[in-house]
Amino acid sequence: MSEIKLVACDIDGTLLHHGAKEIAPAVFEQIERIRNKGIIFCPASGRQYDSLRQLFAPVANEVSYMCENGAVIFGAGNPGPVLAKTVIGHEKAMQLCHQILSHVDCEILISGENTSYLITENAQYIRHIKEDVGNNVCVVECPEAISEDIVKISAFCAAGGDKYLSEFVHDWSDYLSVALGGVQWIDMTLANKGTGIKTICEKLGISLDEVMAIGDNYNDIPILSIVGHPYIMENAAQPLKDQFLNQCRRVEDTLAML
Repeated sequence: MSEIKLVACDIDGTLLHHGAKEIAPAVFEQIERIRNKGIIFCPASGRQYDSLRQLFAPVANEVSYMCENGAVIFGAGNPGPVLAKTVIGHEKAMQLCHQILSHVDCEILISGENTSYLITENAQYIRHIKEDVGNNVCVVECPEAISEDIVKISAFCAAGGDKYLSEFVHDWSDYLSVALGGVQWIDMTLANKGTGIKTICEKLGISLDEVMAIGDNYNDIPILSIVGHPYIMENAAQPLKDQFLNQCRRVEDTLAML
């Protein structure tokens, strides 16, 4: 295997499976081991910065973070510096928010740099985002009440993201990246994990050929398609396994090869 200087790894479905909320200790052991060899580890996720720092607590200050599907990039540190932020235009953001809110069976999550804005009276949904996902949460009355830049807008569809995916792809894919972020989530950003990894590489002086990326879902295609060492999880959909031939059963095992 040629020299690798950075590993970008998806979270849900890749490091976490079947509702797991904690990363296996063996993963942190491998992150520490490869760090000692000069290899940077970077979680690449739709989650926000604080949520990822909690998840990676044993190594929280030592890794870089690709948050909100590549819309916000943080360097290592406590807190790490914001290396880049890709903002959705205000008028477009408001239009998309109100489209999601028009569906009574959908909840909305509007992402700032490190805050999740919710517009809901559903206490269970609020608790899920706060406690299960671990996000900083602010409940507002309407999208117009948000004063900071918006970097990602997500629809939580109780009946499954597939129900509305084609609608949002049709209406927004000319402007935004639209992808399933999980069974019930549709994530929409100007950035994606591909643009995110390009930004990290530019900031750190690393070639894309020197990057390993590990993912499991269709929203990982933009990053897997451009790095030198793409790996797809064994439990991924068959079309993804047909496209990316290197397969990963457990992330710690793949890291152990480095």
